[in-house]
Amino acid sequence: MRTPITWFVNNPVATNLMMMIFLAGGFISYSNLNQEEFPNIDFGVIQVSVAYLGATPAESESAICLRIEEALEGAENVDHLTSTAREGGCDANVTLANGADLNRVLNDIKGKIDAISTFPTESEKPIVRAFTSSGNVMTLALSSDTDDRNLKALAEDVRIQLLDLDEVSTVTIEYIRPFEISIEVSEFTLRQYGLTLDQISRSINRASLDLPGGTLRTASGEILLRTKGQVYSGDEYADIVVQSYPDGTQLRLRDIALIKDGFQEGYLDARLDGVNAAIIDIRRVGDEDIVTAAAQIHDWMASSQLNLPQGMTLKVITDSALATADRIGTVATNAYTGLVLVLIILALFLRFKLAVWVAAGIPIAIAGALSLFPGAGLTISSLTVMGFILVLGIIVDDAIVVGERIHSFERKGYSKIDAAIEGTVEVSVPVIFGVLTTIAAFLPILILQGQMGAFFNAIGAVVVFCLIASLLESQLILPGHIAHRKTEGYLFEHSALVKFWQKLQGRISDGMEYFSEHGYRRALKKVLKYRYATWAVATGVIIITVGLMMSGRVNFQFMPAIEGNVVYGTVQMPPGVPGYITENAVELMEKAAFELAAELDVELEILVASGDAPESTERVVDSVLTIIGGQAPREGPPRPRGGGSSEVAEVVLYLAPFFDRGEMSSAIIRDRWREKVGTIPDALELTFISDSFSAGDAINFRLEGRDEDNLKIASSQLVADLARYPGVFDISDSFRAGKQEVQIQIREEGKTLGLTLNDLATQVRQAFYGAESQRIQRGMDDVRVMVRYPENERQSLGNLEDLLIRTPSGAEVPFLSVATFSLGNTYSSINRQDGRRVITVRADINRAVVKPEEVRAELIEKYATVWATTLDVEMVVGGEGEQRLESMSELFSTFPLAMMLIFALLAIPLKSYAQPLIIMSVIPFGAIGAIVGHFIMGADLVFFSMLGIIALSGVVVNASLVLVVSINRLRDEGTGMVESVSQAGMMRFRPIILTSITTFIGLVPLMATANPATAFIVPMAVSLAWGVLFATVITLFLVPCLYLILHDFTGHTDTAEERKLAYEH
Repeated sequence: MRTPITWFVNNPVATNLMMMIFLAGGFISYSNLNQEEFPNIDFGVIQVSVAYLGATPAESESAICLRIEEALEGAENVDHLTSTAREGGCDANVTLANGADLNRVLNDIKGKIDAISTFPTESEKPIVRAFTSSGNVMTLALSSDTDDRNLKALAEDVRIQLLDLDEVSTVTIEYIRPFEISIEVSEFTLRQYGLTLDQISRSINRASLDLPGGTLRTASGEILLRTKGQVYSGDEYADIVVQSYPDGTQLRLRDIALIKDGFQEGYLDARLDGVNAAIIDIRRVGDEDIVTAAAQIHDWMASSQLNLPQGMTLKVITDSALATADRIGTVATNAYTGLVLVLIILALFLRFKLAVWVAAGIPIAIAGALSLFPGAGLTISSLTVMGFILVLGIIVDDAIVVGERIHSFERKGYSKIDAAIEGTVEVSVPVIFGVLTTIAAFLPILILQGQMGAFFNAIGAVVVFCLIASLLESQLILPGHIAHRKTEGYLFEHSALVKFWQKLQGRISDGMEYFSEHGYRRALKKVLKYRYATWAVATGVIIITVGLMMSGRVNFQFMPAIEGNVVYGTVQMPPGVPGYITENAVELMEKAAFELAAELDVELEILVASGDAPESTERVVDSVLTIIGGQAPREGPPRPRGGGSSEVAEVVLYLAPFFDRGEMSSAIIRDRWREKVGTIPDALELTFISDSFSAGDAINFRLEGRDEDNLKIASSQLVADLARYPGVFDISDSFRAGKQEVQIQIREEGKTLGLTLNDLATQVRQAFYGAESQRIQRGMDDVRVMVRYPENERQSLGNLEDLLIRTPSGAEVPFLSVATFSLGNTYSSINRQDGRRVITVRADINRAVVKPEEVRAELIEKYATVWATTLDVEMVVGGEGEQRLESMSELFSTFPLAMMLIFALLAIPLKSYAQPLIIMSVIPFGAIGAIVGHFIMGADLVFFSMLGIIALSGVVVNASLVLVVSINRLRDEGTGMVESVSQAGMMRFRPIILTSITTFIGLVPLMATANPATAFIVPMAVSLAWGVLFATVITLFLVPCLYLILHDFTGHTDTAEERKLAYEH
């Protein structure tokens, strides 16, 4: 490295140009990078949806789900297949194996699904798509007391205007039923005119169509032929001729049918603050910028282009741009504060100009890292900014080592240029390999797969890019700047402030040097003399810590509860209940929500008066969204759309931001709401959720088996046992009896009349579900035209018994004369995984009372083996527990690789197999420091803490590497063994202390901020900060001891007398 270092030191123009390239590249990249709250998450899931309208879950399972499972059996790169048979179709989710090529597997699955020829003719074309998250930009609510038709028309107009904006490409209207034209003909009318529903449906098809007729090739050119007669509205359908008679009279559809041009039958409704509403969801696609898109939408809403009728309002209920700006702003503020603190620490311990150039390495390295963002597909997000915070104190370490060594050579009398060259060359090898070991330590985070990987890969990439840039800066840019810095004749040189600062800094520097020589060195010699006792104490600390971890006295949980700004309350009623019962349940939840909102507003006034909340905040609960027949959108595979379901509803509280609402906890608001709602009669499930980030249900068990009765027994036992645990609530299982079912069979008498089971089933389906005559495109809506009985003839079993069946000869016979039926119950849904039926038992948990890990461990020990042997039921951990197992397994499977790389990177410059082990001995003590740090900060160890501990492994060895290299160099110069160790420790004391303090101080603002925006990264920062601090003590005392112990076995160069003198002086 001497040649490039010497060339750059002697060529200040090249040094400055390289710095300018870094800064300009970073600025240009930053100006062109998009902003987002979190990166796109590749879930590695392919969804297959097949609609089988009117089918029960059991029919959907046998006719659709089993066919899909058979077709995909043995498909490559598939980890597992789950499917849900529901009323009206089947949804299958194919989870890909890690590392699988999504597009290749998608094409393979599409081919296999398209090849299925045994789907029922009534089923619709399968939809196969890869699920990727598309971030929400904004959610709007268009509310008014008008009816759904006017509301949807106005919402469609708003959607079109939004799509005209340059930065908006995806807008959907939610929670309004799809349009449908229902043509209802009574049985009496059919008999009166001798018609059937099938005949009416075919008449509509023949009369309403557009059909190309080919081309006329005339002498003057080609003329296209086209028959145009497609109708699009209920009034137009009314004019269709159903039958013409010999006397010239015509029977039109209006004469025999009630034509409803309205919405699909079902239960789907949305209200905002009690007023009828349509929800407009705006999402980004690909690399679209959330902040820019949101700004355009706000400008459009404030402009004259938005002209809503009187009494209609358009309100923003969620704005991801605000959340993104708030999160990035919070994190950036922490970064600036950390940068200032690091600069102050450097200026206190180093000469001011030296400190400035050392600190300048931070923005230069960050700019260099930013210039690499476009090529790596990174954006400005909360995670990338958090990556900068984590590396803030680390990237200055190599600059501190280089700058301090250059300063040492200057004090020896070297010229500034010679000192810059010699000082940098002396530490170049340990600095380069130290940075490489840190990069190796972040390897497990870089290659982490799954949803956690999508989050933390970005942080790992930022750290690696910054480390590479800082290495180049410290080796090629920094020495030139230090060599050519002005040490006299600069601005304010003789000012009082500069003189005061120089005096203060001189005292601190002299004090540290005095302490290192007379305090630390003396203590080190004592420790070296009793090195085996020191080693024994250190080993005892490790044993005690491992014992505490194994005994469970040190709490570890996978995922902490993270404060959110939205509270969801979901109610599940028995399947098939009348809509008014669900409506009554929702009214209870709404009433409680409005009462709670009023109470919170009173409390907010008190907080504002005391200065604990800003005066600009008007309400704690900004809005209350009620959805009947569905649920509010969540992250994950999309739910099928349709007319909604009468048994499910949700009320959502949108809260003001955390600090705006006076730091009121959303968890407390959730619990107060739950208490106010109480028990809802007949509700199967009532859940309340407030966490903003979740790795899945806190308690989730999948019970898998082939015997349905055994699955019921196991799920009942598990639900009852969960109820015994304090702090466990919202317990439910996925097995529920569904709607009542009428199963129809054909009689022998019917077969004698020429009827088949298909004839019977078709006529029953046409009468009660309807015959789909046409499907038309009206604007942006796909509208079905259905022919069926009137609603009052589809309300009781008596209507089925009164049904007349048409035989092939045209005769009409009573339904009961050709068919029998029996009553039963179907399922609300049927869940399957890898060919077996599944019942999922889930629950939420109060982590302050009991840890989910404890509950899971006890239940698995109690039931897993017993059920497997007696019930043939497999108990599989799902939700958060499954995510924990996968993430931790993957993390620790790559950890040995990182350790091997670190060992190799240490062994190469040291030319030793044993010395790297001495250096790596600080790694477990760094982990102990991280655990102690969590205890001091009052925080639990979580998955993010483990990421910090793993990343810490490469950081803590750097100081030890420089120390051991210094010892080796002194020994090569002929200094005695003990003297070399003590002298190297004294020489490296200041840079070791300084690098540790800057790393710790750089993370203090992040650790000290009680902000939900940074909650999930704080444990990682705690691990890094406290681990480095604790490992510093080990580096300064234990590593020298282990170095001597190693040479106790390999042979000393010192005589006993020399060792005695070295200990005493």
